[in-house]
Amino acid sequence: MAIIINIDVMLAKRKMSVTELAERVGITIANISVLKNGKAKAIKISTLDKICEALQCQPGDILEWRTEENE
Repeated sequence: MAIIINIDVMLAKRKMSVTELAERVGITIANISVLKNGKAKAIKISTLDKICEALQCQPGDILEWRTEENE
């Protein structure tokens, strides 16, 4: 996967727990963990919007593109 999801970085910057983010976004802790661990195959724009609102960040703060050899 060439798209990296940096939710853990933003959580650390905002001093927020996975539990708190899950509650604010309205999705399960398990689904946040899937995103956080890079196991997600897709993310809804509406979910990304809610995550950005909860973390007060831009989508580019969470999503990062890397070439395959840099993984």
